[in-house]
Amino acid sequence: MRVLEIIFIAVLLISLGGISAILFRKIPILVGLREKNISGQSLISKIKRGIKKLPGAGKIDYDLYLQKMLSRIRVLTMKTESKTGNWLERLRQKRNGHNGADEYWEELKKIKKGE
Repeated sequence: MRVLEIIFIAVLLISLGGISAILFRKIPILVGLREKNISGQSLISKIKRGIKKLPGAGKIDYDLYLQKMLSRIRVLTMKTESKTGNWLERLRQKRNGHNGADEYWEELKKIKKGE
């Protein structure tokens, strides 16, 4: 166990040494780069401008499209949640040895005996 720890420590130190060597070699290059203002809004506006160049794209209402897509995603997640809920219920019944049909017939027998 002790040898394994020494090997892991050696790998860690060699990895840190490699990372620091790469950083020290690249820091002057990184400092020399000029700062570029990158924002998500400019990317979105570029995409919108690209889409608007397509024929017939001027008639698209982006908010309505987004609303429809989010509604479809919501319905899909609700269906998925319902399906997993049904699977969980069946697994619980199987684990407990209960079957829904058995409970139904037992209840009918009790009602018949009560009359």
